[in-house]
Amino acid sequence: MARMYKDQSYQWSQAKSLMPIQAQCERGLQGALVPDGRGETDHIAVVYDKGETPPEITIKQVSGSVHQVLADGIAVAIVARVSEDAPSASDVLLVERGIHA
Repeated sequence: MARMYKDQSYQWSQAKSLMPIQAQCERGLQGALVPDGRGETDHIAVVYDKGETPPEITIKQVSGSVHQVLADGIAVAIVARVSEDAPSASDVLLVERGIHA
């Protein structure tokens, strides 16, 4: 079962691609980038619809240090890291999104 916690280092108000105004009623899987307040590394988040089963996260190497983040087999992010190891599925934040009709 997913664990719920609030980490002050996640700057949710600064997240990129996290439900832009024009997409308030969109459904389905979506990738987002959440800045780290400590400046260490940004976080990859996968947003899924409320009531759905959280997606299975997998990481696929594209080439060298470039990796693709997949949620239930759907690509939601591309990550290129020069000096760090490849991201792991446990590095990805899962966010349940409420949908308003």
